[in-house]
Amino acid sequence: MPQLSQLSEVYLSQFLWLAIALGFIFFVIARGMVPKIQATVEAREKQIAGDLEAAQKARVGADETEAAWRERMDAARADAARIAQEAKTKSGLDTETKVKAAADKINTKVESAQAKIRDTVSAARAEIESVAAEATQEMVQRLTGIAVDKKEAASAVKAELNV
Repeated sequence: MPQLSQLSEVYLSQFLWLAIALGFIFFVIARGMVPKIQATVEAREKQIAGDLEAAQKARVGADETEAAWRERMDAARADAARIAQEAKTKSGLDTETKVKAAADKINTKVESAQAKIRDTVSAARAEIESVAAEATQEMVQRLTGIAVDKKEAASAVKAELNV
């Protein structure tokens, strides 16, 4: 066979061109594409870290607001109790009826404020969980190539946050 007989004459040049082609491919990928991919991954990780930090700050702010609210409510309850006791000692049944109406108004306001605080805390927690679930979903997709269902990501984040 003529193809096999000339193999000994041309194999060195073929190996040379193979090495040149593989070297070219290596440098194009290693020098051109890999740094761009790494830069994109690093930028995304920084964005995710920033988002998580902002969510944590929002959570801390909500906790501080709730603590301040509780202190004001405790002070308001203490003041209301003191006023109610003074009114009971100073007046008769008529004054006692007026104080009870005022206490009911205060309790309604307190309950309204408590409901607002609970809603705010719940909204902040839901937003934190949503952002963390999206970030988790994207990180798993980018790092492993596995598509994670949004419900699975959300349940995993809830499990971690409730620990």
